[in-house]
Amino acid sequence: MKPNLPKIVKTLKKMYPRADCALTHANPFQLLIATILSAQCTDERVNKVTPVLFGKFPTPRALGLAPLKDVEDIIRSTGFFHQKALSLVTTARRVTEEYGGRAPRRMEELLTLRGVARKTANVVLGTAYGISAGVVVDTHVRRLSNRLGFTNQSNPVKIEKDLMVVVPKKDWIWISHALITHGRRVCGARNPRCGSCSLAPVCPSAKPAPRP
Repeated sequence: MKPNLPKIVKTLKKMYPRADCALTHANPFQLLIATILSAQCTDERVNKVTPVLFGKFPTPRALGLAPLKDVEDIIRSTGFFHQKALSLVTTARRVTEEYGGRAPRRMEELLTLRGVARKTANVVLGTAYGISAGVVVDTHVRRLSNRLGFTNQSNPVKIEKDLMVVVPKKDWIWISHALITHGRRVCGARNPRCGSCSLAPVCPSAKPAPRP
């Protein structure tokens, strides 16, 4: 089946009209830190760790001056905690010294921060600042973009480029949150629930319902 991409987007809008970022945050800097932590980790786990982290180090300056061991102890459960702790402290220090304690508002500036690639930068720009600079591509977006026929690429950068072509710019911020939500609720990696999926009629990868 050739994918009807406009129909897929329209159906997703009906299903998840208010899809939004699941990472708990109070400001753009906290979202930046939370997104760095979310690499190879669930948002649920990050949301359990960040209240402790920001409770002990409430400002970019405080986190930038934090002993690495203290940060590592707090974020250990998120995985790769040695590298993540170094990224958090280094990024907090640079944000304090070069950006007045606020997360940058430009893609080029965000990408110079330790631990930040396009996914993280797009999360911050889109969710914190409402800036449509690109599309967030995480594991869910990568999987669903292929299943739904938005792309046949496996590289996140190439997937993002394809999504930016087929999805209207006004929907770039929303589409990633919608796909992530659908990936968590319905279209799992191992056992997609095609039988109960509203996208099944227009999804080129939908499995046919079993015969009675």
